[in-house]
Order: sequence, then C-alpha cells, then structure tokens
Amino acid sequence: MKTTNNKAPNAVELEKELQTDFQKAMSYGDYLHLDKILSSQHRLSNHHDEMLFIVIHQASELWMKLILHEVTAAIQCIRANNLEPSFKMLSRVSRIQQQLIQSWSVLSTLTPAEYMEFRDKLGQSSGFQSYQNRLIEFALGNKNVHTLSVYQHDADLYQKMQTALHEPSIYDAAIHALMKRGLPVDQEVLQRDCSQPYEPNASVEDAWLTVYRNVDQYWDLYELAEKLVDIGNQQQMWRFSHMSTVERIIGNKQGTGGSSGVNYLKRALDQHFFPELWSLRTKL
Repeated sequence: MKTTNNKAPNAVELEKELQTDFQKAMSYGDYLHLDKILSSQHRLSNHHDEMLFIVIHQASELWMKLILHEVTAAIQCIRANNLEPSFKMLSRVSRIQQQLIQSWSVLSTLTPAEYMEFRDKLGQSSGFQSYQNRLIEFALGNKNVHTLSVYQHDADLYQKMQTALHEPSIYDAAIHALMKRGLPVDQEVLQRDCSQPYEPNASVEDAWLTVYRNVDQYWDLYELAEKLVDIGNQQQMWRFSHMSTVERIIGNKQGTGGSSGVNYLKRALDQHFFPELWSLRTKL
C-alpha cells in the first residue's frame, strides 16, 4: 500500500544553511532588545484588558519616536535648501500617523465597564503628559509655553522641552524656503520668536498662492506644501480619533491627569497647523 509523504520536497535541503547557533552571533531578539521591550508591560491590576491599554500606548510612543526622527531630519533638509529628501521623510510621517490613528480603533474595543476596573491604578498619569506627542506638536508649529509645567519634575526633560519650544518648526523652515526662492515674506515673520504660537500672515499666504499658481516654476515648494497639508490633516484626524475614543470610553468624566477630558480634546481640534496652506484654497 502506497503511503503519502506530506513533507514538502527537499524541505530539509532548502533549510540547510539556516542559522541556528547564536552563542557567538547576534540574533533577531538581540538586535531589537526584545528582552527589554517585551518585559516592560507591567499591569497594576489583575484585569485582562489593562494589557491592551499598556501595549497601545507603548506602541504609540514608539511610532512617535519615529515621527520625531523623520520630522527632525526633514527640517534639517528644508533649512539646508535641500527639499527633495524631505518629501520621502514626510510621506513616511503621514503613513506612521495612519498607524497611530488606527490604534484608536483597537483601543475602542475597551468598554467603559472594563476600563473602570483598572482606571484608578493610573493615578495622575495621562496621555496629556506624553512629551513625545508634545515635541511633535512643537515641531509642527503648535507652541505653548504653559504645557512645559507638566515636565518640571524632570530637569533634563524640562530643558529638552525648553529647547524644542524655541527651535523653528517645520513650517518656519518652509517659510524661510519661500524667502530663499525670492518670494517676498514680511521680516516680522522671518525674524519672529519661534517659541510663540504662529499667527497667519498675508505675505506668507501670497507667497504660497504664487507657488500654487505657478506649479511648474515652483514644483519643489508645491510638493513641500502638499506634504505639510498631508501631515497637518493626519494630525487633526489623530486628535479627532483620540477625542472620539475617549468619549466612547469615559464620556465626559475628568481626565486622569486633571484635564476636562473630552472637552479639552475638543478644544485642541481648533488648533490648526500651517494656516495659509488652508486659507489659500479659497483664493485659488
């Protein structure tokens, strides 16, 4: 009687060169330091769903780290008048933002009753305190000196936040790129205090209008503008998804860090990025 061998033909031979001895070689886990990453999820309750809450927020912080890596490099390219490499970086940022937005839909599987089983274990900790998210907001131009008080307990971090507050945002860099191409921009904008919130300016809008009306002549600036619109729009979508998820889980309760919760998140939606890139659309 003929027997059937379900083994893939030549499977052993094909796998013969597979590395199996890592006594003196670096493995996948070694390279990624998985021992540290995967041992950093410590539930403070016995509730099953606290693991979801921890992993979502830790993974989000890793994605934010990559956003900062890309945006910082993009700003350097733009300030050096080397725009093209920044396009790939900003496209990547937009894709990362999509991942962050999607993460809220995973967290929304946490029901109000489930969250209340471990919410008290969070103490005064809150997503509002995420310094990486604050650094992203600063890098995109949403500067607010009052938010720094949250970090005063850590001298090194507080200094890092102070430095970031005073650095030009990616929009400041883009406006200087307009000037370098001969487009007139008011000196008060070019020499402004970068630690202050950006205020819309007519000369900046006119410069961007020139770019959009002469795309062939200013293709690189036009491409930069659209990349900025992409990430500004995605950041607003992230904010909205955050607010919607919080409302779904805790309603209008006060936030764990003392904020007004959903109401605070709703007000954040009124803070727009790159205002002239939106207002010019009405005038085209």
